[in-house]
Amino acid sequence: MAAASSSSSSQTRKGCQVFLSFRGADVRNSFLSHLYKDLDRSGIYTYIDSEELRMGEEISSTLMKAIEESRIAIVVFSEDYASSTWCLEEVAKIMDCKVKNDLIVFPVFYKMEPREVRTPRDEQSYAKAMADHEKKFGKDSEKVKIWKKALFDAANLSGREFTVKENVPEARLIQEIVAETMTQLARAPLDVAEFPTGIDSRAEEVKAKLKLQSKDDVLMVGLCGQGGIGKTTLAKAIYNAIFRDFQGSCFLERVRENSKNLDGLVHLQEQLLSQVLLGKNIERVFGVDRGRQLIEERLCKKRVLVILDDVDNSDQLSALARSCEWFGKGSRIIVTTRDTQVLTSQGLPHHPYPVKVLNDDEALKLFRNYAFRGNQETEISSTSVDGVLKYAQCLPLALKVLGSFLCHRGESEWQDTLEQLAKIPKKEISEVLKVSYDGLEGNEKEIFLDIVCYFKGRSTKYIKKVLNSCGFNTTIGVRILIERSLISEEGETLQMHDSIQSMGMEIVREGCHNDPGKYSRLWLQEDVFEVISREEGTEHAEAIFLELQEPEEAYFSPEAFKKMQKLRLLVLVNVDKDNSSPDSIHLPKALMWCQWPNCPLVPEFSKGPKKLVGLDMRKSKIKVPEQFKDFKKLKFINYSECESLIHMPDLKCIPDLEELDLHGCKNLEHAHESLADHNNLQLLNLSGCSKLHDFPKMLRSKKLQLLNLNLCSKLESFPEIPDKMEGLRGLYLIGTSIEKLPKSIENLVSLEEMDLRYCTKLRILPSSIYRFQNLERLILEGCSGLVEFPKNGEDPKDPHTKTGFPKLYVLNLRGCNLSKVDFLESSCFPVLRALYLLGNNFATLPTCGQLHNLLWLDVSHTQQLQEIPKMPGQLPRLYAIGCESLSKFPPDTFEVQGISSQNRLPSYSTSRRDASIFAP
Repeated sequence: MAAASSSSSSQTRKGCQVFLSFRGADVRNSFLSHLYKDLDRSGIYTYIDSEELRMGEEISSTLMKAIEESRIAIVVFSEDYASSTWCLEEVAKIMDCKVKNDLIVFPVFYKMEPREVRTPRDEQSYAKAMADHEKKFGKDSEKVKIWKKALFDAANLSGREFTVKENVPEARLIQEIVAETMTQLARAPLDVAEFPTGIDSRAEEVKAKLKLQSKDDVLMVGLCGQGGIGKTTLAKAIYNAIFRDFQGSCFLERVRENSKNLDGLVHLQEQLLSQVLLGKNIERVFGVDRGRQLIEERLCKKRVLVILDDVDNSDQLSALARSCEWFGKGSRIIVTTRDTQVLTSQGLPHHPYPVKVLNDDEALKLFRNYAFRGNQETEISSTSVDGVLKYAQCLPLALKVLGSFLCHRGESEWQDTLEQLAKIPKKEISEVLKVSYDGLEGNEKEIFLDIVCYFKGRSTKYIKKVLNSCGFNTTIGVRILIERSLISEEGETLQMHDSIQSMGMEIVREGCHNDPGKYSRLWLQEDVFEVISREEGTEHAEAIFLELQEPEEAYFSPEAFKKMQKLRLLVLVNVDKDNSSPDSIHLPKALMWCQWPNCPLVPEFSKGPKKLVGLDMRKSKIKVPEQFKDFKKLKFINYSECESLIHMPDLKCIPDLEELDLHGCKNLEHAHESLADHNNLQLLNLSGCSKLHDFPKMLRSKKLQLLNLNLCSKLESFPEIPDKMEGLRGLYLIGTSIEKLPKSIENLVSLEEMDLRYCTKLRILPSSIYRFQNLERLILEGCSGLVEFPKNGEDPKDPHTKTGFPKLYVLNLRGCNLSKVDFLESSCFPVLRALYLLGNNFATLPTCGQLHNLLWLDVSHTQQLQEIPKMPGQLPRLYAIGCESLSKFPPDTFEVQGISSQNRLPSYSTSRRDASIFAP
């Protein structure tokens, strides 16, 4: 790959994942329709062009853009493909993007031989088509020459062939194409950087050290340098440039940080194996030693690329890449580290590469990208720009942070910043980074320091819930921190560079390094244990975060927290008490979020109104106060798996409550009547409350979004829904003893999923369920007492009421006791895609003439079933295993598993793994 393209693929494409190029008249209504459905069913976003609607000769800009933004192009070469100028323009553009954009091209030769596409013979379709184009555009036409070259290059690529002679089912070919597509999508390029300035030239230097042309050795290259110099960014660019040249590849981020977690090295070993062996069954790793064995056993014959990011000690390298013999010949290991001694610890042949800082021109370019984002009109003098560059020391991280901070600021603010930078002793880079922090408002400073001390790498949703509970505006706060390049959102988590984290921790310790009692935040074990063991407590602490890998004892004074009048946030995980600690402890009334699972004490709050918003005391021997009258601000309660809990608290005293999680409270018997019409409750989780038998007779909580009563095995009735509830989206009643659902359940007008699996006493479903206009999944598996599924009972008194399931795409009736399924003859299931009827007692399957979108039908082990009629549409999957009475079925118009008779051989057997795509 050219140097200029090594980081180009790092930009995440926002278009489709797969572009399909085909000749519509040849394959649209057969092979292609099945391929598209299977790609779509597998969750692959696929662009398929409507060839019949094209106008004129020129290929549209929309089509060009779709190709440019795709990650994979599947080109279906059929008999008349080359006769279409549109198809030829597409394949030319596709091959151009293969070179420029690293587009993966996958040819499929449908009833064609690759040589016919590559070098067409006289009188064959491709030769005739190209001759016709030469007549039209001229024999020396550049356009025709480009088309010929594109066909030749594409046909030389590895792909799939389908020929009638080999008698291979189309379904098998489609399955292989989809599997290969999913594997390639999983091996996606990494997001390198928004502005990868100076990366490509350095990537080429490292590639030279990797000696990629040599296939007989295993080699390690270490990218060394100080924090913020761009080691990770460079490693990602190199990965993108070469990973497809290896049989497997893996990029393990933040090895130092992740190895500190519980079983951290084991999880890293599992990640390495799963990334390299995509799609393969990976044995669970029990211990680091077993992980070493598995890596060697599974990878010793594979040529792999492994990148270990931010390694800081030999134990990490020993667990992940200790020996050349672990990897197949030609493998390459790249390690980013600040300590070059790490590279010598395992004896692997290695070549250190000291990552160079940016030169002046590169530094200026990168800085301007951040400081003048969006073509800022404000004019800044070159003197001011040069002054900032001097303090950034050409480090990419400092250039990014300072540039983001100064963006959209005027000359006077630039001058103030330069004066502030001039006061920094020894020009420490951490102090340079601190300038951006100093420019934050109070809300953003507090959010930043909390993320520094505890929330880095955690779920964005969780962080916002906790910090909003503490009175901060995290929506604007997080956005500003991202804009200032102090944090980044990666996937569903918030991250920050460890140099920025170190800077933030220094801010917390500033002026009191040897006295943790004066810190605003405590997060180190020794500091937390010292402070909570003090009799007098501390008046400085605002937040305490401590999450230990294993339970550990600490001494608690009864007054340890009471005097912490500023304490708003307390998180203690695996913190136990020693035998000399008292049985109770006082918590300050200013506390807003308390998270103390397995709490070993009985916490008592100071008298008077409390500010508590979130209370997480899961798995604790907690006693619920008879009244929460002093906790009127509570929004989140988690008392899950508290076996001492027998009664649910009265929720009337907690008017703002939004989430109540009591799952796994095995001795809970009564659900308080107050939940029936709570005005703000959104989530109620009572799953696994196996003794719960008393539930309100009516439910009116209009904001309730999720109700989980799974495995409440003593619950015999479901409440009436007297009024429309527009909030509820999910209703889960697995394993309850409910015998029927009330007609009024139709008032759950927004319900999207209803799961009644293994409700063995369920006898009746009301026909009013046909009023569920938003239901997408209905699961009744294992309801062995259900002998009949209701028919649509439209109300003659209200003919305008809509009935049916306009959005239902999964209906699971597996293991019920249905003697007939004639309800399927109605038009109530217009978008149904997966239908599970296996293990029932019906003898006849109706024609299901209205199920035009059905993709999956399973009637296996239906012992009485005698006939399968011709199904509508293009059903690609039918399962009929163990249907002993089955004697009549339609012609082979779709793939079938399990059917056999004297007149028909079993069809190709689909992997049962495919069934999980729709399996509930």
